[in-house]
Amino acid sequence: MNNTPNKLLKTALRYAAYLALLFVILFPLYWILTMSLKNFKDIIAYPPRFLFTPTFDNYKQILFNGGSFSDLQGIPEFLRYVINSSITTFSAVALGLVLGLPAAYVLGRENSKANDRIAGNFMSYRFAPELVVILPLYSIYKKIGFYDTFPGMILVHQLITLPLIIWIMRGFFREVPKEMEEAASMDGANHWVIFFRIMLPIVKSGIGSAMIISFVFSWNNLLFGLVMSGGATMPVTMGILQAMTFDQIKWGEMAASAVISSIPGIIIAIFAQRFLVKGLTMGAVK
Repeated sequence: MNNTPNKLLKTALRYAAYLALLFVILFPLYWILTMSLKNFKDIIAYPPRFLFTPTFDNYKQILFNGGSFSDLQGIPEFLRYVINSSITTFSAVALGLVLGLPAAYVLGRENSKANDRIAGNFMSYRFAPELVVILPLYSIYKKIGFYDTFPGMILVHQLITLPLIIWIMRGFFREVPKEMEEAASMDGANHWVIFFRIMLPIVKSGIGSAMIISFVFSWNNLLFGLVMSGGATMPVTMGILQAMTFDQIKWGEMAASAVISSIPGIIIAIFAQRFLVKGLTMGAVK
């Protein structure tokens, strides 16, 4: 009889915790979005204004250099940063898949301490402080002419995408029963046929998950853009910082830049949601 109030209390506390967590996650996004729609007076108002007249001036300023929507001439500066990030990130993810999938397959199919150590070493490259390698790489890039070039940016982003893809996909390949390989091998299939025609279709959910996660980490990276890029390849993370001048911070434009820069990741996550959900609930590959 006394259990019912306790259950109700636990249920109420659990939902209260969910709501608190949801508030912590969503409120910063709400604040950035509303800030991008405020004029400067509303942004710096104290106490903060939750009711205001929305304006798109911040978006017009960064997308059209303050002109009207019909005055678009050439490519606005901020859009160039978005294009640069798109070239670098999509190419880095594609190259990471080309290199990482065979490596993950080899490391995942044989359970041995040597393979575990190799896979662990790859992952350590991801978690090691980027400052450890960025300064020597900067010196090397300057000497070989890779500084501020897309090939150079794509290669340096392999420090992000390649370890993630190898580590994630290794787990997916390990879930595939070895009997499937053995049956294909008895039918005369060689390693490449088994890899491309049998293994990759089975782990396509994992590939989708690895693509999304590596894309997000690569797209949001700031340090590589700060050190390894210049005017030709500057990414969108550096473009957001252009709203900071020597005498002021243009909070509205910075917020609008952050909103726009998040759109590619949101679009990819929506289209790849099916693969992401399947990937995160992996274990049903039989």
